[in-house]
Amino acid sequence: MNITTFAKRLCLLVPLLLSPAAFAVEMMPAPPQLAAKSFVLMDASSGEVLVENNGDQRLPPASLTKLMTAYIATLEIRRGQIGENDPVTVSENAWRTGGSRMFIKVGSQVTVSDLLHGIIIQSGNDASVALAEHIAGSEDAFADMMNKTSADLGLTNSHFMNPTGLPNPEHYSSAHDMAILARAIIHEDPAHYAIYSQKEFFWNNIKQPNRNLLLWRDKTVDGLKTGHTEEAGYCMVSSAVRDGMRLIAVVFGTNSEVARAAETQKLLTYGFRFFETQTFYQKGTELAQAQVWKGTTNQVKAGLAQDLTMTLPKGQLKKLVATMTMNPQMVAPIAKGDVIGKVEVKLDDKVVHSADLIALDAVEEGGIFRRMWDSIRLFFYGLFN
Repeated sequence: MNITTFAKRLCLLVPLLLSPAAFAVEMMPAPPQLAAKSFVLMDASSGEVLVENNGDQRLPPASLTKLMTAYIATLEIRRGQIGENDPVTVSENAWRTGGSRMFIKVGSQVTVSDLLHGIIIQSGNDASVALAEHIAGSEDAFADMMNKTSADLGLTNSHFMNPTGLPNPEHYSSAHDMAILARAIIHEDPAHYAIYSQKEFFWNNIKQPNRNLLLWRDKTVDGLKTGHTEEAGYCMVSSAVRDGMRLIAVVFGTNSEVARAAETQKLLTYGFRFFETQTFYQKGTELAQAQVWKGTTNQVKAGLAQDLTMTLPKGQLKKLVATMTMNPQMVAPIAKGDVIGKVEVKLDDKVVHSADLIALDAVEEGGIFRRMWDSIRLFFYGLFN
């Protein structure tokens, strides 16, 4: 496939994580102004932030902290370090933890699965401490795991001191970081993500409802978590799917349980009304073949390292043009994953995004006669080009 053909083809299909800021403001209404300290609206497929205000401000996350606690627990389950049916003995420390509770009894044994439900649905501080101690031995050791995981996920404005979100001056996060964490929870473990949509959980003869009011008001909402302390105000991380598009909305510091639901609904309504997302190619899809010199083969397949996904204001897809360029005179050996070119996406002659093309397969160095012959060809190629 030559470059011209590729450009025409990609012009119709282009899907490269464009920022809505690249488009003229007059193309769409202004985003809603929320009664919240900070907020973020993110597309779950592309990771693109569509709307934000003070999105990177470090604030107390209250029980939104438990998203990280639950994420680590499910990660440990997938790694085989703990089992869902493993019994966890409830310590006095866990039992005495104040705030919202699952009402587990000191000295009793509760399964990992039940504790996970108690954390996600009932927001149990006692369940959070019990599971943290089971995984790491102590709250302090678990906090170290939380911060290590935070760094692995690229959360640049988060620091955790406990698994509950109980106030601590060194315990903070941001709306943007919580959106990134929610995206990881959604994509990495769909089976456990289903817990976040459950409206209630019955334990110890007590039935407690999920505090996410949108689970009752909006059938497209299927998670994630609420939080509240006097210092943090009322916070929420929610996600919804409509027509195959998933959005993540995060609000920090609203003034009531009703307000956090209403402000979140404003974000979701705006995002679904004025944006669209589509994935056209998955990572590893062959987009073209590039010429290789002095190799066991004279071509290498080119593709992208990440899914070709795009989020943008509705109706703008047809205005994009993309072109591809390959590195000149590529000589073997070429390793799988080597950058061998670039795709540029333009809107009105302005480059709004670029992405590296990578080699989808390795090309080993050819034999001596192939290398000699290609050396001669390259010599004359250089003379006339």
